[in-house]
Amino acid sequence: MSNQLTKADACRKRAMKGNSMLSALCNGGPIAWISTVFMGFGNFCAGQLIKGLIFLITEVAFIWYMFLIPSTAITGGGLFWLKKLMTLGDVPAQEVWDDEQMVYITTPGDESRLVLLYAVATIFIIIAFVVMWRASVRSGYEAMSYRRSGKKAPSFWADIKDLFDNKVHKLLMTPPFICLIVFTIVPLVYMILMAFTNYDKQHMTMFEWVGFDNFKNLFSSSSQISGQFWTVLGWTLIWAFFATFLNFFFGTFVAMIINRPTTHLKGLWRTIFSLTIAIPQFVSLLIIRSMFQPEGIVNLTLRDWGFIAADESLPFLSNYTWARVLVIVINLWVGIPYTIMQVTGILKNIPADLYEAAKIDGANVAQQFIHITLPYMIFVMTPYIITSFTGNINNFNVIYLLTGGGPSTDAGASAGKTDLLVTWLYKLSVDQLNYKLAAAIGILTFITLAVVSLVTYRSSGSYKDEEGFK
Repeated sequence: MSNQLTKADACRKRAMKGNSMLSALCNGGPIAWISTVFMGFGNFCAGQLIKGLIFLITEVAFIWYMFLIPSTAITGGGLFWLKKLMTLGDVPAQEVWDDEQMVYITTPGDESRLVLLYAVATIFIIIAFVVMWRASVRSGYEAMSYRRSGKKAPSFWADIKDLFDNKVHKLLMTPPFICLIVFTIVPLVYMILMAFTNYDKQHMTMFEWVGFDNFKNLFSSSSQISGQFWTVLGWTLIWAFFATFLNFFFGTFVAMIINRPTTHLKGLWRTIFSLTIAIPQFVSLLIIRSMFQPEGIVNLTLRDWGFIAADESLPFLSNYTWARVLVIVINLWVGIPYTIMQVTGILKNIPADLYEAAKIDGANVAQQFIHITLPYMIFVMTPYIITSFTGNINNFNVIYLLTGGGPSTDAGASAGKTDLLVTWLYKLSVDQLNYKLAAAIGILTFITLAVVSLVTYRSSGSYKDEEGFK
């Protein structure tokens, strides 16, 4: 008996202060313990009928979904899909003779895509239920604590009113958090799991787990796809570097020229540069692509002016070196206006006394830029630069609409010479139906971007000491 009391006392001491799960289980007594089996029981006992009914309906709905939905080859409850997850489907479609109609009919079998999707959804439903279950136990304990202290537990409408007052953060954050789970996290987990299967053109209906085979194929020195992967990855990083930092420096340079006191018609110049943002990007890029075709306006103009022979054309899109330079230059035209808009506001907020002190010390314009303007810009815009670098790695529009990822010099290659990882991923999934490799490349891209972004940002001065620039 003394042993049991000691354990109970130790449990109470470890219990967190306030309305926690551990506190509810240690101090709630039989009502809290029953609430772990029958959700909402503590609320019913405290007179919170509506809240208790919501918890009870949640539990009934969960039990019905997990265990009571009739299971067939193509439908079933949560437990059915979790069992199927082990094999991703084991019932193939079959042709069965129908004696009444005197024809063969096809009976539906398992579809691995649906098995994987519903199994992932079931896992998240279980997680959501566990969250609700914890909330039920804690809510029941809180309500009974009011009763034990001689107070009346808050009514359902009082809780609703509190959502618009003290708990308004929960009211405002819950819908976007749910949308984040449904539209981002669930598809991301689905894609990650797909990378460990053999889902491709030959296995469209039923596929199976293959472990890390897809990743081994990407990194194997004897694999053709591995050579393409490293080539595309290298070009992607080169492209992202030039597309980010050339835009930043040229955009900063133009913004500084416009912002100079001696520059007239500042608003007009900013408007002219901003017009490229107002025009839909895909329209501009498609027009530019037609301009640089062998018979486009650029080659025709060069012929008319005598820079090239009448029967010649510059290989803007057919030579991969020309094509790579072209996409970088065109991206400057597309991206510099955005940088100008970002930089203009920052330039106006650099303390004027810094420049005045520099002039007194004899610093010229170039020295003021190197020691004041540029450090301040980099300090403030580090998050923007990281975001731009990430965006350029995933810059689908400029590459796909200008060059289509081409040109391709290898007949058997699935990636062109200007393909980024994201455009190659698109081709693998949409054009070639090679979803397994596309998913593996997507995971590697995500990991690379996440690591680079987090390490760079956490090492920057704007993160370590946001008030530290002097």
